[in-house]
Amino acid sequence: MASLAACPLAAAAEQSLAAIRTSAVSWLEQHRTLPDARMVAEADPLDSRLRLTECTAPLEVSLPGNRPVSARVSVVVHCPVPGGWTARVPVRVKMFMNVLVTTRPLARGDGLGAADVRLEERDVASLAYGYVAALDQVGGRALARPINAGTVLTPGMLAGRQAVRVGDAVSMEASVDGVVIHADGVAMGAGDTGARVKVRNASSGKILDAVVSGPGSVAVLP
Repeated sequence: MASLAACPLAAAAEQSLAAIRTSAVSWLEQHRTLPDARMVAEADPLDSRLRLTECTAPLEVSLPGNRPVSARVSVVVHCPVPGGWTARVPVRVKMFMNVLVTTRPLARGDGLGAADVRLEERDVASLAYGYVAALDQVGGRALARPINAGTVLTPGMLAGRQAVRVGDAVSMEASVDGVVIHADGVAMGAGDTGARVKVRNASSGKILDAVVSGPGSVAVLP
């Protein structure tokens, strides 16, 4: 990292600090913008007392450790000549892209369908716990915990696969006056074990509330 006293100049030309900042931002925009995303990056001002000799070779720019872009990064700008200098440029980053946001409150064990989420543009650089960009990334998994409407869906919110999906043929079990009755039904909701779903009795067409008890089976609520 360059220091204020590292480069005495005498009559040598000085490297533009604005050019260093521009190089850092341009490199990030070209090499670290995610597909289908829109990056907004702004370099913080460098110390105006910093004196660097003008670099006679193209500046080399990198991100240490090849780490992913977050809301604040330190970009390294290097002058690749003998005795060349290195400067670190603090850059504030916003990365806007469409992510899934819930449209209604959802319970633990619920599956996710197209009506449960919508796409909204958010700054993903500030989403410390990640995000889900498309419904097919959910892969049939259920929710690990309840979440409110308007919540950005993250991978950590997802649990195991759905035991029942919309349209599945299910075995319904109900207890009536101590007698266990079994019937065939069709799931009108989706979820993991323990999730509440509605099912349609295949014989009568009656819509019933039930709890998923396992793959392809539900327990009808009284």
